[in-house]
Amino acid sequence: MILAHNYQVPEVQLIADFVGDSLELARRSAEVEKDLVVFCGVDFMAETASILNPKKKVLIPDLEARCPMASQLPVQVVRDAKKKHPDAAVVLYVNTLAEAKAEADVICTSANSPQVVNALEEEEVLFGPDRNLAWFVQRRSGKKIVPIPEDGHCYVHKMFSPADLSLLKERFPDAEILVHPECDPKVQELASHICSTTQMLVRAKASSAKRFIIVTEVGLVDRLRRENPNKEFIPLLETAVCKEMKKHSLEKVYLALRDEKHVVKVPEKIAERARKSIERMFEISGKAPRD
Repeated sequence: MILAHNYQVPEVQLIADFVGDSLELARRSAEVEKDLVVFCGVDFMAETASILNPKKKVLIPDLEARCPMASQLPVQVVRDAKKKHPDAAVVLYVNTLAEAKAEADVICTSANSPQVVNALEEEEVLFGPDRNLAWFVQRRSGKKIVPIPEDGHCYVHKMFSPADLSLLKERFPDAEILVHPECDPKVQELASHICSTTQMLVRAKASSAKRFIIVTEVGLVDRLRRENPNKEFIPLLETAVCKEMKKHSLEKVYLALRDEKHVVKVPEKIAERARKSIERMFEISGKAPRD
């Protein structure tokens, strides 16, 4: 089975068995019936698939597809924060490496983060690594959200500015503005809707609007245009490209299949603990309506 994230290049999306956002891919990873999984995404996504499928072979076409945000939260930072806040719950974004996930009480994605946090009994929540997503969650919960690290972020979503968005909004006043919650708060405040990538797809199909300004990585725009040919999608920045997501190509997918490389395997002691935090997310959000 070939799984691909919404930010992959169009040709990889088109040959994938399933394309989705982080939550959908995590769910799909848990349902895999095939013995071989090729994951066209970044490292933490392939790790998640491996954690959920310990007896199956999980491959990533390019080992350089590493998420910079995930590397901003090494496991020791999580452990140190837990010592300072012993009564806090630990909610980590899926955009973390397996060692960090093993220290979490529960994992979340951009699609279900408020739902996950609001389901917890604890009033204080350590939340990382994305500070902007933490701000998004804070506004939708009555919890005290403590971001770890202090300034974790996605370098792509940091490219967007409120000034650029305001100018485009003036140019296209009839457009709905769909903004990813990894964007800075000032950008989120200008949104018509704050959405994960798949929530953007769902909103674009359901809306009566004919024009949309898309404030996330440009890979999603290809899919939006492909699935909604009668609507217009304007990326806020054509240069908003995740270099790591774009490491995969058709040739690399072919070589991964031919040679069964590169294998992603999480050590079982870490995987076992991380699996519990992922499964708890499914328990909280699994019965929710499709994100």
